[in-house]
Amino acid sequence: MDENRGDEIRGTAGGTAPVPLSVLDLVTVGQGRTATQALRTGVDIAKLAENRGFHRFWVAEHHSMPGVASSSPAVILAHLAAHTERIRLGSGGVMLPNHAPLVIAEQFGTLEAMAPGRVDLGLGRAPGTDGATAAALRRTDRLNEGADDFPQQLAELIRFLDDDFPDGHPYARIHAVPGPVQATSPGGVQSPGRPPVWLLGSSGFSARLAGVLGLPFAFAHHFSARNTVPALDLYRESFKPSAVLDAPYALIGVAALAADDEREARRQVLTGALSMVRLRTGRPGLVPTPEEAEAYDFSPMEREFVDGWLKDIVHGTPDEVRTGLDDLAKRTGADELMITANAHGGEARLRSYELIADAYGLPGGA
Repeated sequence: MDENRGDEIRGTAGGTAPVPLSVLDLVTVGQGRTATQALRTGVDIAKLAENRGFHRFWVAEHHSMPGVASSSPAVILAHLAAHTERIRLGSGGVMLPNHAPLVIAEQFGTLEAMAPGRVDLGLGRAPGTDGATAAALRRTDRLNEGADDFPQQLAELIRFLDDDFPDGHPYARIHAVPGPVQATSPGGVQSPGRPPVWLLGSSGFSARLAGVLGLPFAFAHHFSARNTVPALDLYRESFKPSAVLDAPYALIGVAALAADDEREARRQVLTGALSMVRLRTGRPGLVPTPEEAEAYDFSPMEREFVDGWLKDIVHGTPDEVRTGLDDLAKRTGADELMITANAHGGEARLRSYELIADAYGLPGGA
């Protein structure tokens, strides 16, 4: 195994946390807020996460959703790289079928050159949007082909990242730049390193593929909680040691929000629940305010959905959130928890990460 590659993947738990804690930011845009404000909040959260000892900070690719301003992860990560120094930055994830593998290799090679040794490339096979938008992104209406071709696209992307297409391959003379080719060129001094690849998923397909390839795996527990344990079991059962990892390493995305009191936490997470109701019923929009969410007249079907949705969000006082995260880590055996705090305003999200850091005694507290 390449020890350096494994060290880039594994985190170290801080304070009293059971496993390393990380952050997933969806760059949410609330009513009355702008995308500029949402992106500035993302920088503020990344800085807080770095100062408080969170291990990594990821952003996820979404499209055609007014309340989510993360359509261009590579652009956002470049901005974050300029405002941080140590925390790992990555995609959670880039949706590979939406892009040519060479383009992703070039983008993340550029990010690696900007922030050497702290960039992760997380990849998913879903479109990150609805079918019509996916068709516009891919310039084809044969969307199933992209998902079915994911293993081949992944193999091609890794070849570009490693610059090791075999002789005779049509792409053997094509190089992703910045990348390893610069280190092997006459007089080259470029580092041959490249971002570690993670596979993301919300079902068993990517879990099995990550295991077979010996890659780290990230599961979207925050919107597919019932599938978490089966997917992690499948990943571990399928795992084969590789040059990347000698043992499985899995993180899970967790929706969690802490507030100074339980009622305030409930008010904040209800905004995300109402956003999901609107998204699931074809009415995506900006994240509503807590006042609007509290006043909303949910239908019986919507109320049933919201109640189920909120059960999977760890929320409450800092002590309650710590207990919930501890229980989740124990129940799933996850090697890392990646927390996403969905709320209307940036202030509530920043406060939540601060409170969680305090609850675990992470460094940098008052």
